[in-house]
Amino acid sequence: MRSLFSVATLVLGLGLASVSPGWSADVKHVAITQIVEHPALDAARQGIKEALAEDGWIEGETLKWTFQSAQGSVGTAAQIAKTFVGMAPDVIVAIATPSAQTAVASAGGSIPVVFSAVTDPVGAKLVRSMADPGGPVTGTSDMLPLDKHLALIKRVLPGAKTVGVLYNSGEANSVSLVESLKIAGADAGLTIVESTAPRSSDVLGAARNLVGKVDAIYVPTDNTVVSAFEAVVKVGIDNQIPVFAGDTASVERGAVAAVGFDYHDLGLQTGKMVARILDGADASTIPVETVQKTELFVNPDMATKMGVTLPADMIAEAAKVVK
Repeated sequence: MRSLFSVATLVLGLGLASVSPGWSADVKHVAITQIVEHPALDAARQGIKEALAEDGWIEGETLKWTFQSAQGSVGTAAQIAKTFVGMAPDVIVAIATPSAQTAVASAGGSIPVVFSAVTDPVGAKLVRSMADPGGPVTGTSDMLPLDKHLALIKRVLPGAKTVGVLYNSGEANSVSLVESLKIAGADAGLTIVESTAPRSSDVLGAARNLVGKVDAIYVPTDNTVVSAFEAVVKVGIDNQIPVFAGDTASVERGAVAAVGFDYHDLGLQTGKMVARILDGADASTIPVETVQKTELFVNPDMATKMGVTLPADMIAEAAKVVK
């Protein structure tokens, strides 16, 4: 557990980082907070920076860029958000729901907030509606195409009846998604079996809890579970249960397959929104955006290790075959 001393040290460090003699008044300041570091969210952050560079905002020249990760702690995310507000940047960018919620609460409408990788912005009470945010808050949603995900599982496992889902019940993002998954599962003739992991260290036990109960394991874009994804893969291999993911980055880490989008592309999309605000646009007039393009990633070798064989036509149509 992170100590109070380490949180205080983090906040002090952030405060010192905000003192930057020599910065021109023409330089814009973007402060970015991320709930945890893992490949998908890191790719989104990189995409944001690249989109800003494309618009002429270069770190160290025309852009001051401050980044802090909460390392999976909502309490630390709240401390980061409060410190960022004290720094008075031009825009706060928040990656993932917990960071977005703390940033919006701390900013209180005084600083524009642009979120990324938030599944249900309305349910998380970040915006009034997708079309009309209702305040200086906007961003991009990573709502998953759940019907496509379940269809993918049935394509690999035609006889599947039960699908286990791993998530952190403390993440509003994930709770909303699992409720939608149950509805989609019923339509697809699949029973959804839940197993929760409040911390990354709980992921292995939560995955083992599904053994003997499910035909497949599905990992949505839950930050806690994705940060410990290799633990789920181990359970899948040891118990011959194929693991499917909600994001394509997890296929390279051991998932059998995923229909999803590139979080780098999501970051580029988010970064363009940030650039518009830096260029003078009012965040409250920018609707929340969703990702439309999806791709299929497959990992035939991992499928074999988990006791299944991917259809040849599925491999042929995949945008990427991980080897």
